[in-house]
Amino acid sequence: MLATLVDAPFHKPGWTYEEKYDGYRILAYKEGADVTLLSRNAKDRTAAFADVARAVGRLRQRTLLLDGEAVAFDAQLVSRFQLLQQGDVPVVYAVFDCLYADGRDLRGEPLRTRRPVVETAIRDTPHLFPSRRLARDGFEAYAEARRKGFEGLVAKDESATYVEGRSTKWLKVKVHEEEEFVIGGYTKPGGSRTHFGALLLGAYGAEGALHYVGKVGTGFSQTSLASLHDRFRRLERKTPPFVDPPRERDTVWLAPRLVAQIAFQEWTADRKLRQPVFLGLRDDKRPEECLLPARRR
Repeated sequence: MLATLVDAPFHKPGWTYEEKYDGYRILAYKEGADVTLLSRNAKDRTAAFADVARAVGRLRQRTLLLDGEAVAFDAQLVSRFQLLQQGDVPVVYAVFDCLYADGRDLRGEPLRTRRPVVETAIRDTPHLFPSRRLARDGFEAYAEARRKGFEGLVAKDESATYVEGRSTKWLKVKVHEEEEFVIGGYTKPGGSRTHFGALLLGAYGAEGALHYVGKVGTGFSQTSLASLHDRFRRLERKTPPFVDPPRERDTVWLAPRLVAQIAFQEWTADRKLRQPVFLGLRDDKRPEECLLPARRR
């Protein structure tokens, strides 16, 4: 079940408001002692998040299907995708839903019934916790998320059943801008910089073409510069993947197959990114999912 993006905070009776996490969406399957963690595009994350898998395996229920987000927190308890990529802090699993428990299919039950099952199933288990709920009033919840520096909030209709796909019963409101974009090329390095200068980013428009949205040259470590450059070698091409390529000197074009997570201040009037920062690569998102603002839902 995926949340629909809305432009502004709101309050509705019968809705609950949760912290929006900046991590990997994960479905956790438990059958007896066997546990499998799958991303939203069905990639197996069991080995990558081994501590989470072991924690799910210790739960007393014989069968479970949990929905949540694998996250890493900074010192202020704000989830950071960059920390998750770096692997220097523990990964924990913020669980916000339960679809099955001990053979019982809960998808047809309202959220107000499913949430207590989550809390009962994972109580006091290291590496697992119920997703944090904010103030009951939507506007107060947004103010709380903004004050604490969260990525945003997710509002959920407590009477809603669990439905696969995009839903208007789950709505998300962003506090700061962070999106996925396609890497379509890079500029060559200058000065003391190694490997490359900046990444050229794009997003798909309504006609299905890849449009240039700006370049990002910050947020890289020496390790990430080298690692990315190594991956780029296999994707080089002679022509730009963008329908409106930038006029950049010393550019290397790439096949549009890699997706980057980017934080930025805002969209400009001509649909370019202002002050973008590279956070990491996403292998759980397809390039075709990176859409210009007019197409986002």
